[in-house]
Amino acid sequence: MLLKSKTALIAGAGRNNGKAIATTFAREGAELILVSRKRKDELDEVVKECESLGAKVLPVLADVSKPDEVNHVVQQGLDRFGKIDISVSVAGIRRHKDFWTISYEEWLEVFAVNLHSTFLLAKALAPSMMKRKSGSIIALGGLASMTSQPQRAHVVASKTGLYGLIKSLALELGPYGIRANLIALSLIVNKRLNPEWYPEGKGDPRTQADIDGTALKREGTREEVANVALFLASDLSSYVTGDRIICAGGKYM
Repeated sequence: MLLKSKTALIAGAGRNNGKAIATTFAREGAELILVSRKRKDELDEVVKECESLGAKVLPVLADVSKPDEVNHVVQQGLDRFGKIDISVSVAGIRRHKDFWTISYEEWLEVFAVNLHSTFLLAKALAPSMMKRKSGSIIALGGLASMTSQPQRAHVVASKTGLYGLIKSLALELGPYGIRANLIALSLIVNKRLNPEWYPEGKGDPRTQADIDGTALKREGTREEVANVALFLASDLSSYVTGDRIICAGGKYM
């Protein structure tokens, strides 16, 4: 088991990539702190599945874009398990809108969820990780932060900033044995519960041309994303930090 005796906090664990990462980590022996903003029914389902795999699980409903709630989540995790070895930031907003129609409030909301949440989690976790001289911080980003796309100014800007944050965390926390890395995703098969975010695709922004543009000529699975996260969370990647792994089937080429 690659994560035996490790404790992982997964923010955005209720469905899709977060759920796949949670179950993969559970299968590999991790204790879990699973965080979802408001969908308790979804989170309960993930908890049940992880516990069936033998994992000890602490479920928490919290908004990780808010400092007080992040601090409370981390303290609950430390009180329950004594340590947190791994942090995975999955939560994200991907609303598609023309730049000139984005309100300031929408801009702030996207940055709060896509970028600030990772900063807040890292800040809350850093003291205990530094004391133990060990830790892995992982954030899920997007390929758009490298290539850009129309109708995504706020999303692209936040995700580009996320990689900058990850590199800074890697430099500052590296001397304490803490690693920080990002997974850049594209064309992953997920349930999209906010079709209004993707008006141009009636709920799904992907096209067959997008899929044909990958080297593998197919979409990726949540389990494939989870395997990359497992690599970065485990000691298999002990000399990898400040890096970005592209999980996009060769689309970036």
